[in-house]
Amino acid sequence: MPHAPQHADVATAELDSALRGGPFHVALRAAIAARGLPLQRVQHHLSRHGVKVGVTSLSYWQQGARRPQRPESLRAVRALEEILELPEESLLRLLAESGESPSGHRASARSYRSLVEASGVLDQLLAELNCPPDGGLHTLGHHERLRIGAGRELAERESHHIVRAHRDGVDRFVAVHHGDRGAEPEHMRVHALENCRTGRVRWHGDTGLLAAELLFDTRLRAGDTFLFRYGVEDGTAGVSREYVRGFDSPGGQYALQVCFDAAALPLRCHRFAQQTTAAPRTGCQELALSGQHRSVHLVEPRARVGFVGIGWDWD
Repeated sequence: MPHAPQHADVATAELDSALRGGPFHVALRAAIAARGLPLQRVQHHLSRHGVKVGVTSLSYWQQGARRPQRPESLRAVRALEEILELPEESLLRLLAESGESPSGHRASARSYRSLVEASGVLDQLLAELNCPPDGGLHTLGHHERLRIGAGRELAERESHHIVRAHRDGVDRFVAVHHGDRGAEPEHMRVHALENCRTGRVRWHGDTGLLAAELLFDTRLRAGDTFLFRYGVEDGTAGVSREYVRGFDSPGGQYALQVCFDAAALPLRCHRFAQQTTAAPRTGCQELALSGQHRSVHLVEPRARVGFVGIGWDWD
């Protein structure tokens, strides 16, 4: 066995190099090789973490034939970092960086934070609020209005929801706000504006995530509709360049309006869609800024699973 230590050193060097420069599938393959684990054992360890992934999928991931994209797959990547004794978020970072937009630019910081969110942070916040995966509400309509301040920051967001209960006893909704790079959710303020009041609020500083409980003034029965409105006062981060809304299940109409301060007008704006956080962006379309109200908007008649958003460029 005289060559085993040398072989281990080479495997470790290859892993260190792959973790620094990627891409994701090369780093994953190097990590599995360095630990000397067959894929069946990796699958077994994942199942002990409560994540189900087939051996075939693991093989495709390390070959680069497929990419982890669904929330369950991203939770598996988070678990793999622990199983393979890798630095926290090292594989998730490579996965985010390997996703490019149609224009060839790297995925944004928001996309990276979305990976972190999908891999457990949001689940943790929702668990603290005792929020089940199914909140008992189906969205019939959702209108969001963003205000971009004079410093080009995301100053505030207002949401107007129209929902229908599909079980008895629903009396609350958990709102999630995702700040821009450098956001400080502990300094954000949640305002209940109509037909609700603010309950418990939880946040995660590193990812800029905030989850707030909105309590209704009634208990809904199955089939009941309800309207409520709330706002999040942000203004805690730097320059804002886009806003993305994700949908875990099909829903009703979604409208997004972005309003700009007269002292900070963008050069151009565009809408886009994205199937997953790791997928390329599609459906890019330029949006004309309205003269009097300095705003742009998009409307999805029926929201589909995935992401839609509006981006803007500054001078």
